[in-house]
Amino acid sequence: MPTTPHAEKHFTASEAVRDVVLGMSDGLTVPFALAAGLSGAVAATRLVVTAGAAEIAAGALAMGLGGFLAARTDRDHYAAELQRERRETLELPEREREEVAAVFRGYGLSDAELAPVIDALARDKTKFVEFMMRFELGLEAPDPKRAFASAFTIGASYVVGGLIPLSPYLVLHDTRRALLGSIAVTSIALFGFGAVKGGFTGVSRWRSGAQTLAVGGLAAGAAFALARLFA
Repeated sequence: MPTTPHAEKHFTASEAVRDVVLGMSDGLTVPFALAAGLSGAVAATRLVVTAGAAEIAAGALAMGLGGFLAARTDRDHYAAELQRERRETLELPEREREEVAAVFRGYGLSDAELAPVIDALARDKTKFVEFMMRFELGLEAPDPKRAFASAFTIGASYVVGGLIPLSPYLVLHDTRRALLGSIAVTSIALFGFGAVKGGFTGVSRWRSGAQTLAVGGLAAGAAFALARLFA
């Protein structure tokens, strides 16, 4: 009896999604909190828009640079560990073989079972080192284009997220009405973004959306209260 082919579907864009989540979540929260805080201290929406736009530009650049440096650090760390493993494979081959054996023992293989496997790996120095990098150190070879892609994704996501809470201030001239509009559109965006994030991470969409909304709401509420207190 013929069997139905099993096609596995795995999500493979985790790094890009992580960058979008990082940029968008901060982009929605920080400018929202700033706009809410300024709304409690100033009467002109123009000032809120100017300050918000400056914050979005500065935040996008800072977070993009942070993503770039983080990706470059990962790349440099991987390169340093790779060089060390290559050197140890040549200078301390027996110790490296024992480290490979320890990895396989963790999966329940006996010494008799793992001996031919280690011998096969040792014949190919490149594969041997790759095995050590992945299973001993838990490191994957980074994408050489990752740093620039990460910087752009985080920065762009921050700008998109930041424009949402600022948009009511662009069309409404009354600060109070603009604040209410910002609360409405940002709340929807925060919940929707959290729900989408939950779908990617396997968490309940309602729970993830509520958590994201709560964090953004608390940040904005605290900023507004402080601005009113010292105004």
